[in-house]
Amino acid sequence: MSRACRILIVLAAIMGADGVILAAASAHQADASRLASASSMLLFHATAVLAAVALAERGLIHPRIGIVAAFGFVIAAGLFAGDLTLRQYAGHGLFPMAAPTGGTLLIASWLVLAIATAWPRRS
Repeated sequence: MSRACRILIVLAAIMGADGVILAAASAHQADASRLASASSMLLFHATAVLAAVALAERGLIHPRIGIVAAFGFVIAAGLFAGDLTLRQYAGHGLFPMAAPTGGTLLIASWLVLAIATAWPRRS
């Protein structure tokens, strides 16, 4: 297994743990819909990272493009969830348009994963 894949698995595990923490926080705080959204993005995309790594390692998708998609999921979900979480606790976001940038990058990462599937694999 490549170093990039190992790093992605660690990052996905951290995303999953953070997603559970934010889900618990949202269940116990009033008006915490931002935390619930941040939790969902982290949990869903932690799973997507693990799937992309597994598909790339098995050779079912183009490995390099699949790994790019997985790193895109990590960065984008971090931007999206980080912005919403900071807004909840600090009253301001990471930077202007951080959450929409993260969301757009998530969409792009899903499309990159589609390209990784369609791209011819070397024999």
